[in-house]
Amino acid sequence: MRIVSRARMSAAVGLIAAAAVVLGGCSSGGTGGGGAAGSSSELSGSSSGSGGSSGAAGSSGSAGSSAGPSSPADTSASNTSATDALSGTLNVFAAASLKATFDQLRTTFLAAHPKVDFPPITYDGSSTLVTEIQGGAPADVFASADEKNMDKVADLVTGRVDFATNTLQIAVAPGNPKHVESLADLAKPGVITVVCAPAVPCGTASQKALAKAGVTLKPASEEQNVTAVLTKVETGDADAGLVYRTDVNSAAGKVMGVDFPEASEAVNTYPIAVLKDSKNAAAAQAFVDLVTSPGGQQVLAGVGFGRP
Repeated sequence: MRIVSRARMSAAVGLIAAAAVVLGGCSSGGTGGGGAAGSSSELSGSSSGSGGSSGAAGSSGSAGSSAGPSSPADTSASNTSATDALSGTLNVFAAASLKATFDQLRTTFLAAHPKVDFPPITYDGSSTLVTEIQGGAPADVFASADEKNMDKVADLVTGRVDFATNTLQIAVAPGNPKHVESLADLAKPGVITVVCAPAVPCGTASQKALAKAGVTLKPASEEQNVTAVLTKVETGDADAGLVYRTDVNSAAGKVMGVDFPEASEAVNTYPIAVLKDSKNAAAAQAFVDLVTSPGGQQVLAGVGFGRP
């Protein structure tokens, strides 16, 4: 019995060894085993690759949703793919009321496109800028404080788009020493008031608001841009001035703003466009895209501009 058990054990060991040889041959040279191993390897690679993709997508998706509206930094990051493609000089002409926001957007643009030569933006009254553009000034982008002045150069621009709105306020010295509470108060004796010239967007809006209020005003001066009006109030050369809400908000406490109901009758819409004869249309369009992007709109909203 002991001999038989040993024989059986020996046979079993032999069968196991033979099976191992067969299986070893299949796995190294057989089609089935090699295919299975290959498939497993590919699935593993796919799984890790797709895991990386889904991880990156998930991470960027959740970052976008948690961050809320894009900031200028977000916008510049999204434009980094175009950084090397953009170069040359970019000249932007913009309404004076855009200075605080467009200076910030210019900084953002330069960070995203360092090869672009972007001189300081030219600011002035929109009507003055129109005259310069019509005279051949080398502008690549024009941003107007109203639609009427953009209409004057309609045949010279392309890709026109509205990007903001603005309303008027009465700018007075901090503490409102002259107790100006309405448009009618601007016409009172002893109140020195300045406004924008009628051809300038803020002047056109002022005339609409004054007409709605039934107020006849004899201003001390009519300025060629809204910045000049604000400056006279800041320096004490005037007691009050009709400016945009955004100008008051950007004045860092040097003036205070007085609301009046007629402002709703004189809302200005701001359009921006690329000049058809721009020497750098790609960079010009990139700046327009920045202004109209969520990040650009956030900067504009930060000083009180409304959406178009």
